[in-house]
Amino acid sequence: MQRNTRQRTAILDALGRQDDFRSAQQIHEQMRADGETVGLATVYRNLQTMSQGGQVDVLVTDDGESIYRQCAESGHHHHLVCRECGRTVEFQAPQVEEWARRVAREHGFTEVDHTMEIFGLCPEHSDSSSGASPASGA
Repeated sequence: MQRNTRQRTAILDALGRQDDFRSAQQIHEQMRADGETVGLATVYRNLQTMSQGGQVDVLVTDDGESIYRQCAESGHHHHLVCRECGRTVEFQAPQVEEWARRVAREHGFTEVDHTMEIFGLCPEHSDSSSGASPASGA
């Protein structure tokens, strides 16, 4: 059980006002703008602890940066993420869960875990994707 500190509460408050994923630096900047006196290392440490505890979701960007978002759903879930604006939709996928268990079992693996993020364009950005058609590969 994690201790609920003032810093952790402030981080969750900052994340709770956002719909998209944010870097630790962005969260730290937002907290400082809100008048919180918390160090960047504290933000990093708390985000890591909260992600391990399932309170926040974490994605790793193409350049290796971890970005965070407060979970809307409890329990195991996956994400659809807009490449343009970062809008994120959480979803559950029982078919994926069964497939992962079956593949693991077929190969003798136990205690498996997985994450799945699907990146694409949200409805608002699908129409404005510079006229690219699905067949164009853009």
